[in-house]
Amino acid sequence: MIKCHLSRLMGERKLKIADVARDTGLHRNTITLLYDETAARIDLDAIDRLCRYLGVSIGELLERLPDEKELSDGAG
Repeated sequence: MIKCHLSRLMGERKLKIADVARDTGLHRNTITLLYDETAARIDLDAIDRLCRYLGVSIGELLERLPDEKELSDGAG
């Protein structure tokens, strides 16, 4: 499972979705889906723009967590 830390990063910086959309040129809906962690896929350009805008690495924006099957198998 992929965890997106956009909401935390935006909260720390007191940014609104509209601010990020305006400043990055990304569509508001793209940011909302990532913020709410409901995005099924994301364009690499969007990740690059968000990382550059927030001054973070990809690993600070996105994190891979083991799913329940991996945890029960002991592989996580």
